[in-house]
Amino acid sequence: MLKLNFDNSYIRLPDQLFKRSAPAAVSDPSLIRVNRTLFAALGATESALDDAELAAVFSGQALLSGADPIAQAYAGHQFGQFVPQLGDGRALLLGEVIDPEGRRFDIQLKGSGRTAFSRGGDGLAPLGPVLREYLVSEAMQALGVPTTRALAAVTTGDRVAREQWAPGAILTRVAASHIRIGTFQYFAAREDHEALDALLQHTLQRHYPEVAESPDPIPALLEAVADRQARLIAHWMSLGFIHGVMNTDNTTLSGETIDYGPCAFMEGYRPEQVFSSIDQGGRYAYRNQPGIAQWNLARLAEALLTLSSNPDSQLEDIREIIADFPQRYELHRAEILRRKLGLASAEDDDLALADDWLALMAADSTDFTLSWRGLANLAQDPAALDELFSDTGAVRTWRDRWLARLHTEGTPADTAAARIQGASPAVIPRNHRVEEAIRAAEDNNDFSVFDKLLAAVTSPFDPEGERSHYGQPAAPSERVYQTFCGT
Repeated sequence: MLKLNFDNSYIRLPDQLFKRSAPAAVSDPSLIRVNRTLFAALGATESALDDAELAAVFSGQALLSGADPIAQAYAGHQFGQFVPQLGDGRALLLGEVIDPEGRRFDIQLKGSGRTAFSRGGDGLAPLGPVLREYLVSEAMQALGVPTTRALAAVTTGDRVAREQWAPGAILTRVAASHIRIGTFQYFAAREDHEALDALLQHTLQRHYPEVAESPDPIPALLEAVADRQARLIAHWMSLGFIHGVMNTDNTTLSGETIDYGPCAFMEGYRPEQVFSSIDQGGRYAYRNQPGIAQWNLARLAEALLTLSSNPDSQLEDIREIIADFPQRYELHRAEILRRKLGLASAEDDDLALADDWLALMAADSTDFTLSWRGLANLAQDPAALDELFSDTGAVRTWRDRWLARLHTEGTPADTAAARIQGASPAVIPRNHRVEEAIRAAEDNNDFSVFDKLLAAVTSPFDPEGERSHYGQPAAPSERVYQTFCGT
């Protein structure tokens, strides 16, 4: 019998925070994949469960002992417009699991049917978005980016209607929590101070125990969240990752990446790049992500201040935290980019050096991943990247500055190259490869393409990857120009 150590603290909060629900019945659940490494890390004990039994568990047809499914309430700014009630319309929190190290994780089904928050939706998920989230979230984990994880994926045996009919599927997601900025907004908008205060205390104890006893917990929490968000966005930007829907309901208090809908990794470097089909105005373009994170934090501050008995006394501190976000972001960004440059020490001009490299990349829209990874070769060969750039003279001039910086700290070129190979991936989930895996699964029930791609993107720094087709950009006929949400 399969067991996990459930301890469901969220259902001990006021009833307004959630609605109990049950997964929908499905006709023929079939297991696609179980993330057995993550499963074991969560402390699962498994006694010879076959694929059919696992499919029943991960489709919600057989609830694990201790699970108590709920849909969580939240609101959110969607593309800048406030929606006072959203909530889990197609997801159910099965409960919280304590792993062998004492850490708490949410286990959630995504695509498991209608809930009290579904509004007009069917609560279901097509196979494509489930495979995309599995691939990209596990790739992000391997890349060292804070993220929710994929524990399992199943097909349901049913069809889901979107633009066209597609196979239905359910993802089992693991997260530090699913508490969002929008969760705070939901209760602030209702002036429900009881629920909001309970949520605040729960969040502090769960994610920020170091500031839980602060005499002024509101700015203390905001500053802690701001730091995690700054670090998260710096990671995204360093990889050319575009989330696509940075709504406040998709911004976690834990600082994890969540909800991989129309996300994508850039190939040719264009700071204004947008992939999401629903982002018509470019609000969530690549270059806008740090500013949107700051805007979202301001919305969290507004929600938190509704709890304050004397908001004027906290306003100056709150404004300073929000105003300082760009500087906080740049500090995290500098730390990450130094590693991508092969540097071991910090100098004031390091960000300028990195930004000048990015400017060279932007001038030719060079492949983001190949350009950063290629620095390992450029360190030893001035002509190594000539095929990527039209102004090779400018590249050599920049290289001289970079080598001088490495020399100043005493780093040989071969040492820098090794560091770069450990900091800049050879393989990312390139859009055309993700689409290729989805098409094979949806059209031909062939999951071998998905399995091979998953193996590649979860070993992103392997030098073998850059010699494989997974490390190469799309041919013109393979390019993906838009990605879709799937809701």
